[in-house]
This record gives sequence, C-alpha cells and structure tokens, in this order.
Amino acid sequence: MNDAHNTQNGENTASQPLEERVNNRSQRPTSDAFKAFMASNWAPAPQETPARDAVADHAATRRRVISEKFPAVRLVIPAGPLKVRSNDCDYRFRPHSAFAHLTGLGLDHEPDAVLVLEPVEEGTGDDGGNHLATLYFRPLAGRDTEQFYADSRSGEFWIGARPTLAEFEARLGIKTAHIDELEIAVTKNVGAPEIGGVAIRLVRKVDDNIDALVDTARYNTAKDPENLDLSELDALDELLSEALAELRLLKDAWEIEQMKTAVAATVEGFADVVRALPRAMTHHRGERVIEGAFFARAREEGNELGYDTIAASGNNATVLHWTRNTGKVNAGELLLLDAGVEADSLYTADVTRTIPANGKFTDIQRKVYEAVLDAADAGFAAAQPGVKFRDIHTAATTVLAERLAEWGLLPVSVDEAISPDGQQHRRWMPHGTSHHLGLDVHDCAQAKRDLYLDGVLTEGMVFTIEPGLYFKNEDLAIPEEYRGIGVRIEDDILMTANGPVNLSAALPRKADDVENWMAGIYEEAEG
Repeated sequence: MNDAHNTQNGENTASQPLEERVNNRSQRPTSDAFKAFMASNWAPAPQETPARDAVADHAATRRRVISEKFPAVRLVIPAGPLKVRSNDCDYRFRPHSAFAHLTGLGLDHEPDAVLVLEPVEEGTGDDGGNHLATLYFRPLAGRDTEQFYADSRSGEFWIGARPTLAEFEARLGIKTAHIDELEIAVTKNVGAPEIGGVAIRLVRKVDDNIDALVDTARYNTAKDPENLDLSELDALDELLSEALAELRLLKDAWEIEQMKTAVAATVEGFADVVRALPRAMTHHRGERVIEGAFFARAREEGNELGYDTIAASGNNATVLHWTRNTGKVNAGELLLLDAGVEADSLYTADVTRTIPANGKFTDIQRKVYEAVLDAADAGFAAAQPGVKFRDIHTAATTVLAERLAEWGLLPVSVDEAISPDGQQHRRWMPHGTSHHLGLDVHDCAQAKRDLYLDGVLTEGMVFTIEPGLYFKNEDLAIPEEYRGIGVRIEDDILMTANGPVNLSAALPRKADDVENWMAGIYEEAEG
C-alpha cells in the first residue's frame, strides 16, 4: 500500500510537531552555502546616536512618582506579547498602556519587553528616587544571524528594523538590557522583606509568561509554599495597577499636546466621512464605507483607531456600541459616528457627531438633536475646577429629563425622575456622560471611585462629555415619530485652571452649523 499520506521524501511527517507545521509552506533554504551567503555583504548599521525623545523627561517624572509610592518593592511592568489573530498571523502590536506611560514608547517595536524598577536605598535611584529602571527587550538580530531572515516575527528581513539597546537607551534615558537577562532580574532575591528578600509587584494579565515567572518565584521562596495564598499577592499587585491608573488622571504638557494631535486628526477624519457619504448612500453596506473612510485617516495620520468605529445609521444609532457597521445609510436618516484617531504616541481622541445623511435635519431630528446639545452644553458649564466629576453627568441628564417631560414622554415629574429612586429618564440614555481619556479610550479605569467618579475636577484632566438620546424602533413607550432616532454628541475636554476647554470644538455642534459644514464640504468636492 502507498504510504504517501505519512511519508514525503522518505521522511515520516506524522510525527512532526504541530507548532512546526505552520512552516511547511515556506520552503526556506537551509544549506550551509545559503547561510554563509545570506550573512555576507550587508551595509553596516547606522552608528549615529539618536536624540533624546521629547517624552523622556516626562516619562522619568512619572516613574519617579511611582517609585515614591512603592519603596523597597520591585515593580514589573510588561509591554505584553504579540497576539495571534489567525494561525500564524498576529494582530498589530500595541503595548500595554501602563508600559507606554512609564517608558514613553508607542508604536509597535517592543513586543515582550518588560520595564523593571529595581528598589535601591532610598533617594539613591533614578532622579533621586527609590528605584533604578531597566528596560528589557529583544533587540534586532544581526544580519549575520539566521533570525535576520528566518524569524517571521522578529527578523529584520520580515518586519523591518528595530532599535538597538543603545538606541533605546539614548532616546528614552532608561538603562536597557537584553531580554535574556529578564528572568534573573525578576526572580532574584524574591521573598519576604523581613528575611532579607525583595517584595515584588506586577501588572498582571498583560503577559502570561511574566505572570507565571513571578508566581513561580513567589512559590519557590515562600516560607510555607503549600499554604501560599496567591490571591493575597494578587491583591497587592492590584495596588500597582491602581496607582498606575491614578497617575494618568492628570496629564502633563506632553500628553496634552498628544491629545490635541489625536483630536486634530480625528476632526479631519470626520470631514472625510462627509465626503464619503454620497457613495455610502448608494452602497448596500454604507456604514462600512463610512468606517473605511475614517480608518484611512487614522492610519494616514496616526497609529491606529483608538477603538472600533461606531458608524451607525438609522435605528442602528440607538445601539450604544454598534460596531458591526453592516447597515445601509439612507437619505433622511441620521448617522451617528463615534470615532477617534490614536496618535503614534498611543493617545486617542474620542469624538461623536450625529449628522443627517442627506445634509438636512428633519424637524423631529433637529428637536432631539438640540435637546442633546443643550445637555452637552449644561455638562460643559458644570465642568469647573473644584466640582466633582459626577456633577457633569447630573447636569446633563437633568436637561434631558426636562426635555423628555416637555415632550410628554416622561411618565413622572422631573424631580421624581432625577431622584435616586426614580431615573425613568435613563431609559433613553442608560450610559454615563463622561469618562477620562488618554492612552486608553476609557482611561484610568482602575482608579479608585473617590478619585474618579467622586474625584474633583483638576487642571490637567482630559475627559469626554457625551450625552445622548436613543429612541428605538421597538420602543412602544414613545410616539412613532421619535422611533429610530439616536443622537449622541461627544467632545473631548481639557480642564485648565480657568475652566474647561473643548479640544474638539473645530467640529460643528449646532444643528445649523452642522448643515452648513456638510454643504461646504459637498461644494468643495463638486468644485
């Protein structure tokens, strides 16, 4: 019997490990002659020392703040690994936000990297702090190595050049080391401080390998490993994640400039969408046309989308996180576009506008739109230094309750609705009005409630104001004329010592201004 199923060129293939079979298609040459030829006659790598990045001093200040909070504790902050999208194709890499914040590194060139803050005698660390920082990563392999042409995840032949240890050290002002040294750096002397060991805190659930490394070190050095309660240590790790999130509540000058850059690109993306609307209204999946137009701007001007674009037309606009974007865009309907460009620094905008697909609001659409705009303006007016973050939401939703009562939609009085025991108006706006914004679209998410929701608005905070009204086609509690209308208006706000500044004010907000803006873009395209 022909055993071709199990043999090829005389070799048994059934025993080939599964993880190696992905390379069966590649037919890479392996001869010594090929290897020698591949390793020869390459131009030398550039020797210039790069300039220090503008973010370096700001990142050093952030590390110093965290150092002060965790004296005598080793801090481990992973960037995270590449993540598989399908088979051997990875998603574009994005480092964990805490890693990006403390190093200043954005873009996609440090998968598997880890920042370690090693405790030293108080005041003798970096910038007079309590730690010495080291960035561990895998630098670019030399062109005389097989990795150069054979490693599709990290070889220069496949993915392009990556910085060397020396380049990163010069750019960031952080000591660097090869990732092969990481295991010893993380695990050495781990143990209870009272017996001369070093306590360790980790940003967990970023890199499974680093989680396992730290847990193993803790287990191996525990007095009573059989009764070691890892959940207690996890809780201590969470204190680090909490502190890192709270560190981002106030943005420094460099971060604010990055936010402005992201917002400016986002404004251009919204104009691109208006230009794409005529084609979108002729396509069977017009929402995808809209999504694609904005994505093109995000990739042209930034790193990526800050989050999946919501391009929701008609009744889809009443679905809060409609990201399928498979629907048609029909003349006479509203298009709700919630989108943000993520800059190369990884700071993202988050802006929403609701526009009439054909350039003109109907009377009922304008009525709902202007109610939401009034609510947004009330939230903006309430957002003053010293006011609690939660008060923005109260101001905005109170206006919505008042409008719903005026229209006869509210089943109770405004006072009863806005009371804690009421909240009937929230049927048509169940989400919060504001969230912090920065490296994550929902930034600072691990911060304590008393610093976030109950926190006081302070100079340097960046957040959204985004009230909405969502009247679903299926909602029998409202008259038919309202059904299928979803409106949200969202702006990105910088808190200054003198009050709030709308970073996204370049995008029209008033109904007349929206119509005129759209008409102007159409005239420009036709001309």
